[in-house]
Amino acid sequence: MTDWKEADRAHAWHPYTQMLNAPPPLGIERAKGVYLYTSDGKKILDGISSWWVNSLGHSNPRLNSALSRQVEKLQQVIFAGATHPGAAKLAARLAAITPGELDHCFYSDDGSTAVEVGLKMAAQYWRNRKEEGRTLFVSMTNSYHGDTFGTMALGGSPVFHTNFSPFFFPVRHFEYGRKESRDAAPAASLGAQGDGSLEEILEREGDKIAGVVIEPMLQGAGGMILWPSSSLIEIRELCDHYGTLLIADEVFTGFGRTGKLFACEHGPIVPDIICLSKALTAGYMPLAATLSTDRIYESFLSEDRGKTFFHGHSFTANALACAVALENLDILEEENILARIAGIEKLFGERLAKLQELPTVNNPRCIGSLAALDVKPPGAAGGGYLDAIGPKLYSEFLERGILLRPLGNVLYFLPPYIISDAEIHHVFDAIEEVLGTL
Repeated sequence: MTDWKEADRAHAWHPYTQMLNAPPPLGIERAKGVYLYTSDGKKILDGISSWWVNSLGHSNPRLNSALSRQVEKLQQVIFAGATHPGAAKLAARLAAITPGELDHCFYSDDGSTAVEVGLKMAAQYWRNRKEEGRTLFVSMTNSYHGDTFGTMALGGSPVFHTNFSPFFFPVRHFEYGRKESRDAAPAASLGAQGDGSLEEILEREGDKIAGVVIEPMLQGAGGMILWPSSSLIEIRELCDHYGTLLIADEVFTGFGRTGKLFACEHGPIVPDIICLSKALTAGYMPLAATLSTDRIYESFLSEDRGKTFFHGHSFTANALACAVALENLDILEEENILARIAGIEKLFGERLAKLQELPTVNNPRCIGSLAALDVKPPGAAGGGYLDAIGPKLYSEFLERGILLRPLGNVLYFLPPYIISDAEIHHVFDAIEEVLGTL
């Protein structure tokens, strides 16, 4: 079989795709900047940073060079009983730039495993302290934390994981922080039901809670839901008051997506554990990091080998990925990328204000390099991830040379940070045209 597209049809099983009737996948042969180039000669603007990872665009010369230099020296080495310069330097760099004193870095492969590691750290922390009764986790309604069994159980968006729910451990889901904050709770795009406020859950079961897991400021797959920065402070205060751990899932929000290097800085707050991936390598290589405080790390230090953190991955701290991640952090700092993100957010706000005039547009919102809105055609019911409007919008924008991948009726635009103002206007012009004809 020589045709690669035919090989894909015959053998490749794509993620989050109904393989029976999904349209043929885009055949991408190369990419540069904010553009993808197909095998049949089309040029497509990557409006979702290739699933939220390509923060600095495709084929960045500095990242290419970093990868090329590293591949000549060391590609991969076991990280149990060995180390290498890239992993050591990156761990120190992450400890320096993350909020507070998150000084201990555990590497894994992707966002799901970063959060899974965080859950296991928290769970074993309490066992190491002889507090075995703390076995419950709490997360937000409409949350998404990954597709491993642990992170699926944690998630608060039933549409993604219903088929696996018989295998989940119990989790509590909160809709807002303090009891009196009910009116400040964000609109729930996917309509998941929770267990009340975090305060109420902690009042009832605080001595059973191993950790509270949040997507700070911005919930991604649950519908691009924005939370007020005050909620971060409330949640941190509640965790402190009831003596439980706070885990920040910054897999999506980390490295500038919300306009700060880390979304926790909007509070500002310092979590006990932070989970990172996606833009860590600017989309070049699979890599994740979970960082913890001294308090958590030191609970694992013991002459009793049973207190060891028994977790690992074959490609833990891959040398190629670490080299790219270090160069990515240099670019973010040296090229003042956060200032560019501030400019993107300002332009997003201006264009969303204009779109708000359309009857099909509800709840336009933006933060950092994310712009989103809820689409509701006149007279239409429904909404949510399975809304038929999503595939229709995907096709409409693809016909215009733009890759946008709606979450049901939630249309979002999440480009690489290097996108130009002219390219932003081009995408918003297309959005205005498409939504104006619904």
